[in-house]
Amino acid sequence: MKVLFVLTSHSELGNTGKKTGFWVEEFAAPYYVMADAGADITIGSPKGGQPPIDPKSEAPDAQTAATKRYYADAALKEKMANTKKLADVNAADFDAVFYPGGHGPMWDLYEDKNSIALIQNFWSAGKPVAAVCHAPSALLNVKDENDEPLVKGKKVTGFTNTEEEGVQLTDVVPYLLEDELKARGGHYSKGSDWGPYVVEDSMLITGQNPASSEEAAERLLALLKKNTAPGN
Repeated sequence: MKVLFVLTSHSELGNTGKKTGFWVEEFAAPYYVMADAGADITIGSPKGGQPPIDPKSEAPDAQTAATKRYYADAALKEKMANTKKLADVNAADFDAVFYPGGHGPMWDLYEDKNSIALIQNFWSAGKPVAAVCHAPSALLNVKDENDEPLVKGKKVTGFTNTEEEGVQLTDVVPYLLEDELKARGGHYSKGSDWGPYVVEDSMLITGQNPASSEEAAERLLALLKKNTAPGN
C-alpha cells in the first residue's frame, strides 16, 4: 500500500506580511493513520525540500497527540525536510493520494500544473484522492475524463465561509473555498464549524477542517483496503 502525501510550498499569507503553509495536525494525524497501518508513504511538494509550516498550527491550543508525536519523530522530520518535487512524482507508483490543508494550497496547489496532472492521473486510474480543510483547493482546476470540473456533481466539503470568517481571513484569501467548490458544480455540504465532517463520493474523500483530518485518513484507508481485498 503506497500513499503519496502532497504538501504546499507556499509560505506567504496574501499581502499581510505574515506566514502560512501547511497545518501540522492535518498532516500528522493522517500520516500516522496510514503509517501505523503499514503504508509506504512518500511526501511531495511543488518545490520539493522542506514545506513551510503555518505558524498558527504550532500554537499550544492547536496541538494533538498526533502533532506531539510528529515533533518527537526525528525520522519523519528528516523525511519532511526532503520532500520530492511534484514534477518528479508519478501517480502510477502509488495507490492513493492525500492532500493536507493549511492556507498555502489556496495559492500554489490551486494552479500547480504538476499537482493538477497528478490528481487527474490518480482519478483516471480509479485511485482514491483525499483532501482536507483548504486542500480541496487543489481540486478546483482538475478536470475529469469529460473535461468537466472533477468536483462537478460530486459530494464535497472543505473549509467553510463561516470558518474563514472565524479566523478573520475572509478578505485575505484569494477566494472562498466553499464558494468555489459550489461554483464548479460540487454538491457542497458542511457540518458544524470546527467539528469533524467528512464526505465520500466514489474515489473522492474531502474533509471540512483540521478536526476532520483523521477521519478522512481512516476513510481513505478503508477504501484502500476494500480496493485491495481479494476479488476486487
